Amino acid sequence: MIADKNNRDARNLRQEIREGSFRGPTAGLCPGMTQANVVIVPASYAFHFLLYCQRNPKPCPVLEVLEEGCYEPKFLAQGADIRTDCPRYRIFRPDGVEERYDIVDLWQPDWVTFLLGCSFTFESALLEHGIPVRHVELQRNVPMFITNRATEPAGPFRGPLVVTMRPIPASLVSLAARVTAAYPRVHGAPIHVGHPELLGIEDLQRPDFGDPVPIRTGEVPVFWACGVTPQEALLSAKLPVAVTHAPGHMFVSDRQDRFFAHL
Repeated sequence: MIADKNNRDARNLRQEIREGSFRGPTAGLCPGMTQANVVIVPASYAFHFLLYCQRNPKPCPVLEVLEEGCYEPKFLAQGADIRTDCPRYRIFRPDGVEERYDIVDLWQPDWVTFLLGCSFTFESALLEHGIPVRHVELQRNVPMFITNRATEPAGPFRGPLVVTMRPIPASLVSLAARVTAAYPRVHGAPIHVGHPELLGIEDLQRPDFGDPVPIRTGEVPVFWACGVTPQEALLSAKLPVAVTHAPGHMFVSDRQDRFFAHL
């Protein structure tokens, strides 16, 4: 795993992804560097998707929007290529979803890219405060669950809230909430603590996305809003085509996590 905290490591990781030598989830990689969710829609749907993000800021915090047809971020990572620099992509069409390792041959001049905050960003802060992050310990993808909570619709975009779950020792839950609340642009404080059944989650060992993690004695499941939420909205919208990262396979930027902290 790449563990240094400088920008060059993030660039090197993106180069590995672009060359095909790294395909896995990005949790725990390049600690200290901001990771982002990716959503790409045709320009004719971009306004309503932006409105969807504004109406649902916890799961969809906007970090950057690229110009129509542009695939190089200007703010998060100059020189990066949105078409190649996520380890895995999902392509949404009315007849289903497929996954690919790049989208170079699919790229269209009217596509608009949204980069949204990711909870991987605040995990370094949790660890620095002595709060364990189980999926990072186990080198797994974070467990993600579709909930029974509806998001606020906008145009064709609507669907359930998706959350990530991290087991936190009961004595550290309040600290975890305070630490993550300092990062409102990457989902911020938890939206729910304990009682997964109240979110419509029946089995914490069967996540809808990502990998299960053990919950040990004395730990409480804590849930944060997740940037996979727009993917559920895309399933409902049935656009002619749309693209996202695959859950947990994020875009790793050159911005440091602390840039987004409100301390």
